Amino acid sequence: MSKYVLITGATSGFGEACSKIFAKNGWNLIITGRRQDRLEKLQNELVTEYGINITSLCFDVRSLTDVNNAIEKLPLKLKSNIEILINNAGLAVGRGPIDTGEIDDWERMIDTNIKGLLYVTKAVVPFLKENKKGHIFNIGSIAGKEVYAGGNVYCATKHAVDALSKAMRIDLVEHSIKVTNIAPGAADTEFSLVRFKGDGVLATSVYEGFQPLMAQDIAETIYFVATRPQHVTINDLTIMPTAQASATVLWKN
Repeated sequence: MSKYVLITGATSGFGEACSKIFAKNGWNLIITGRRQDRLEKLQNELVTEYGINITSLCFDVRSLTDVNNAIEKLPLKLKSNIEILINNAGLAVGRGPIDTGEIDDWERMIDTNIKGLLYVTKAVVPFLKENKKGHIFNIGSIAGKEVYAGGNVYCATKHAVDALSKAMRIDLVEHSIKVTNIAPGAADTEFSLVRFKGDGVLATSVYEGFQPLMAQDIAETIYFVATRPQHVTINDLTIMPTAQASATVLWKN
């Protein structure tokens, strides 16, 4: 199988889980992330277990120069076989009223969640257009569907992802390129640990009293959507644990 899936933020959470499920099913991978040691560990693990081809690219999606350099250096044969792009790299940093927000936190979220997604998409789309097919997954959030207290800038960035998914779909439909927005609810990944800046106790408390989503749940859903027939597109999915009714309504035992 010569087809490739390119996954950003592959070193943890949804990105890592997607890497594993696509590898298990024979897809070759281009995995990206900021942590070289984790990329190498994941690459070695999946190559050993599944015998697929994996290229790892260590860069920060916030840097347009680094994104372009990394994609440009890929062999043309490899780039021309990219069929799926999973824009997974993203984060929440901090939570609180708008007037107490830290500018650095805002810029990290805006630069990663919006600009990074745009940089990678712009670099990859020309190869999908040449093939007259392809599939882009943008990992949004329930925060892109509704706003909650203390979520201000993070919610704004994920609303942007939701809007960009719709806009990409319109721009790319004539090229038979599918675009799917995935909006998870509460999921037990590194999300809360990053949001609360390494406070493990606070991060763990977010998921107490109910069964949250796991990264595997989202990866399985993405793989299902990716393997629908060419004439079928699933545009938008909101996925929440059974105990969650909205961004702020959770039934905890």
